[in-house]
Amino acid sequence: MRIEINPEHPEPHKIKRAVEALRAGEVIGYPTDTVYALGCDPKDKKAIERLHQLKRMPKNQPLAIVCADMSQLTEFAQLDNTQFHLLKRILPGPYCIILPATRETPRMLHMRDRSIGVRVPNCAITIALVRELGHPIISTTAAHHGDPPPLDAAEVAERFPRLELILDGGPCGEVVSTVLDLSNGQIEVVREGAGSIDSLI
Repeated sequence: MRIEINPEHPEPHKIKRAVEALRAGEVIGYPTDTVYALGCDPKDKKAIERLHQLKRMPKNQPLAIVCADMSQLTEFAQLDNTQFHLLKRILPGPYCIILPATRETPRMLHMRDRSIGVRVPNCAITIALVRELGHPIISTTAAHHGDPPPLDAAEVAERFPRLELILDGGPCGEVVSTVLDLSNGQIEVVREGAGSIDSLI
């Protein structure tokens, strides 16, 4: 099912419909400030397994979570004052930040050395989803492993016909988020994408 939704002022009843699907263990498609993403409830192990199957991705490939704001981010990722001020400057925005995970983070989301990828996108739809659910959701590009990202919700539906629900917020970009690894106290650019790194390194 594809549901058109206002990208700037997402209708609450449409957000609630998507969250009902998440709570039922479904994988959904939704727009971000970079590309369309697939998401599920990070507390649902079976949903995460289904997400890996849909994307045809290795089970050991890490998944990031989307947080609504910096306050929620600090519940799942540890950061010092310098890192906090850096993230306050660039978030919300097109960055995925790798940081040490807190004890509240589900183990299935741990990367190497118990780190986690976190996002606070500049996208009203995504933030509304997280706020309605009450905790972060998974964020991974809506493409099969190794494929380029889709341009719109119709392409997401074509690639993933088994999705329960796709929120259609109009066309998204073609460039994925910039990935920064701050887990070792330094700034390492893992992947250069939509987020500028000029002022960071």
